[in-house]
Amino acid sequence: MTPGDIDKIAEETGFSGVVWIDRAGQIEFAKAYGLANRAYQVPNSVDTRFGIASGSKGFTALAVLSLVQDGVLELSSTARSLLGKDLPLIADDVTVEHLLTHTSGIGDYLDEEADGEITDYFVGAAHELTTTEAFLPLLDGHPTKYRAGERFGYCNGGIVVLALLAERASGVGYHDLVRDRVLRPAGMTRTDFLRSDELPADAAVGYLPLDGVDRSNVFHLPVLATGDGGIHTTAPDISTFWRAFFAGDIVDSVAEVVRPRRDVPEDSRRYGLGFWLHESTDTAMLLGYDAGASFKSTHDPHTGTTCTVLSNTSPGAWPIARAFTA
Repeated sequence: MTPGDIDKIAEETGFSGVVWIDRAGQIEFAKAYGLANRAYQVPNSVDTRFGIASGSKGFTALAVLSLVQDGVLELSSTARSLLGKDLPLIADDVTVEHLLTHTSGIGDYLDEEADGEITDYFVGAAHELTTTEAFLPLLDGHPTKYRAGERFGYCNGGIVVLALLAERASGVGYHDLVRDRVLRPAGMTRTDFLRSDELPADAAVGYLPLDGVDRSNVFHLPVLATGDGGIHTTAPDISTFWRAFFAGDIVDSVAEVVRPRRDVPEDSRRYGLGFWLHESTDTAMLLGYDAGASFKSTHDPHTGTTCTVLSNTSPGAWPIARAFTA
């Protein structure tokens, strides 16, 4: 795909965001499109920070695996051993590994198998969701969907439960765990958890088409998400992350993280420990799609090639991402 092809897709789809391609640290393409803030006509730049929605799950997984590496948790640790009487509908045999591989079978507060529109309101009092413990009422009351280990079933709530287990096992808040165990070792200086109601000037506002106009996503997502979302980052930081991850700077067990654990044929992908994997190659992926945010980043460890698309609309990233990261 040529730069002209990318420009054409961006124009035809009204793309708002950043496209970034590098090979072993050498930038081959980097370009921003559209507006980070439409009210004030602030353009996106290649250094704009974007929400990456479920792309954050990979960072949660690495924080948990860092605790496993240090002996604070085990893959075989049960959720119940740390939940106590909380979330009683989670089966007693659900383990950290089940949660990491989306095979826990627990009911999901944000069930992606259910019908719904990206403009729907799912989280209720979004402004109250600033800590992992605050998610407990949202996670509670969802019956088990299948027995642990029986099959793959993508589960947002399972990753929030992982964040809760990590907090309780370590005694450190989830956001600080990710900062200390993932972001800092990776050298991701422009990446953090940002409150949606006080975004800094270098962060893109997420937009949704509502009632015929484009409006902010501030009422659609937790004000400060935990576990399954909430991270804002830049295209350069994502490339920095991939290099650090595969160099073993975050966890030692890189090969285990990206070892395929489940085939997901309906998505033409496989799944490891918190990371999507190409169906037939060693390419690893981070994906995110939510109200006012879409993101896809792939990394080929053999060539060192990273392809990243960040967008402050949904599903703005997908047309370009499909074109060159299939």
